[in-house]
Amino acid sequence: MKQRTLLFSIAMLIGFTACKNSSINYPETKKVDQVDEYFGVQVEDPYRWLEDDRSEETEEWVKAQNEVTQNYLAAIPYRDKIKERLTELYAFETIKSPVKKGDKYFFLKNDGVQDQPVLYMQDKDSEPVVLIDPNKLSEDGTVAMSKNFSISNDGKYMAYQIARGGSDWHEILIKNIETGEDLEDHIKWVKFSEIAWYKDGFFYSRYPAPDEGDELSNVNQFHKIYYHKLGDNEANDKVVFENKDYPLRNYSAEVSGDEKYLFVYETESTSGNNLYVKNLKKNDEFVKLTTGFNYDYDVLDQVGDNLFVLTNFNAPKYKLVRINVNSLDVGNWIDVIPEKKDVLKECAIAQDKIIASYMVDVKSKLELYDIKGEFLNEIELPTIGSVSDMNSSVSCNELFYTFKSFTVPSTVYKYNVKTKTNEVYFKPELNFDASQYETKQVFYKGKDGLKVPMFIVHKKGLKLNGENPTLLYAYGGFNVSYTPYFKVDRLVWLENNGVFALANIRGGGEYGENWHRAGMRLNKQNVFDDFIAASEYLIDQKYTDPDHLTIQGGSNGGLLIGAVINQRPDLYKVAFPEVGVMDMLRFHKFTIGWAWVDEYGSSDDSIQFENLYNYSPLHNISSDLDYPAVMVITADHDDRVVPAHSFKYIATLQDKYNGRNPTLIRIQTKAGHSAGKPTRMRIAEAADKWAFAFYNMGVKPIYSK
Repeated sequence: MKQRTLLFSIAMLIGFTACKNSSINYPETKKVDQVDEYFGVQVEDPYRWLEDDRSEETEEWVKAQNEVTQNYLAAIPYRDKIKERLTELYAFETIKSPVKKGDKYFFLKNDGVQDQPVLYMQDKDSEPVVLIDPNKLSEDGTVAMSKNFSISNDGKYMAYQIARGGSDWHEILIKNIETGEDLEDHIKWVKFSEIAWYKDGFFYSRYPAPDEGDELSNVNQFHKIYYHKLGDNEANDKVVFENKDYPLRNYSAEVSGDEKYLFVYETESTSGNNLYVKNLKKNDEFVKLTTGFNYDYDVLDQVGDNLFVLTNFNAPKYKLVRINVNSLDVGNWIDVIPEKKDVLKECAIAQDKIIASYMVDVKSKLELYDIKGEFLNEIELPTIGSVSDMNSSVSCNELFYTFKSFTVPSTVYKYNVKTKTNEVYFKPELNFDASQYETKQVFYKGKDGLKVPMFIVHKKGLKLNGENPTLLYAYGGFNVSYTPYFKVDRLVWLENNGVFALANIRGGGEYGENWHRAGMRLNKQNVFDDFIAASEYLIDQKYTDPDHLTIQGGSNGGLLIGAVINQRPDLYKVAFPEVGVMDMLRFHKFTIGWAWVDEYGSSDDSIQFENLYNYSPLHNISSDLDYPAVMVITADHDDRVVPAHSFKYIATLQDKYNGRNPTLIRIQTKAGHSAGKPTRMRIAEAADKWAFAFYNMGVKPIYSK
């Protein structure tokens, strides 16, 4: 009765209708007469009005869709049991790798049930004390603190960023560490920014303030770097770097440890950057070290007059170079750690040593070098897994890093480069027996015969009967590498005799820039083909069958899921396209979408338009296909991939699909792309997803007994 009352109350707007052969009453979304022409091709866009995600009619549509989805999920008898188990699993303590400043350590910690991690400070021989608790900044836990906090070089002040409701918009606040006092300094409209301390202030990046009502959808342009002096009003901050001729470029700043040099990174996409350097002591002009956006340059730090830079310049698998500030020409750059057969993913400097993190067939390997690049030794890791969050400095002999795997939660290690001792700094304890599970890596053949790696995780002794509930995940884009990682909600899947598979398809960075380029722009179909081949492998090897195969991907991975269920819906029973880029013809017209043109191409180009139009999830939905059960995931404050992508996609799918499987959308309010989402929201979302998947696969979870 409640569902019908709500739907009838907005009948003049969207009405309702029974969806073909399904018993679900979906909102019938209004259509408008919108047709765009691309190089002679007429493309209808009847749900263009849903791009205005702050309009009253869109808000009513969101309420109606959420009502339908929650009514469906509420009828699944074991959803609450899954949520109870997830709540148990989440209740374990975690910390991030500490940052050392002077004689103090700073780290983020969550006791497991807190919505947001808390920032602690600890002296070497004392108990940690709370420095900032973001959970006190809002009643519902939707104000988050970014992990990119920054401590002044004298250790007196801390600048940190907060975000509200999951938005990419940040605010910078300042705290006096010694007194605990919050300063009045308050900087708004910060996005994609570092905080780089210099003297009695810091450099940061922000955009001009957007018009009211357009904060979450309008194109982000005219990024600038500012300098803020402590105690000043934001309006008095000075512009340090900008380029008015190129409004669609971003800039970020870093300062060397001795505050002698300012580094500026200039980007126009998600990979490749220009690098500028300025001598702050002499107040020289900026010197541009690089030209074009074909390569990545990341300054680790400065030792004497030498900059150590991680780059893929003439090295698709990356190398570490040394650049003398008195001789900056590229011909004078020295290879410290040359390119090897494995991908050099990350480097850190601790005193006079270099720690290099490699990917060897998508698994981490740590090596220690001296400052000249001579190999010293390998740092032993506990098992197949991933190293991340490497924190060190040239003034300290300690390296903190995090190690994790599919069934091993993030464990923090401390490595002393002087004594070469490696010790566990923090190990979480959770209610799960990882010893009962195994991880293997296989290499399957893609459509064109190329070998593609895939990790497979399941209980030991699992029978390959072709009926195991299997979850296949992938990303495949933006040079992002998906090495083994821990996700607590996935344990519910594994506990229920489930199989988890992670396919390292092209488009990522698992084998360097060439692997990335093989899955971008006009090569994007390789990404979908690799994923489909992974699905066929799991079926052929009797891990599962099409009635028990669930697929999941987020952001660029949401695009992946939307594309493959258009191309091979027969392979899947359940699909979760999450916060996906679903409209490939208009993605560049919102917020930061322009930065993805280098990855995808643009509908403004005739050849690229044809390619995008041929796979765009929104534009290839067919009334002749039998789609799997689909639950789209998005959030109302997602200003990275605006929710209009998901809104228009599900409206089209509900309109065209003639089968019996549910096609739902779950729209989280006061949340964004993913960062900063409160723990309680994560638990609720995971419970809904796994209940939806188990129910549609006909799997009865163990908690329902």
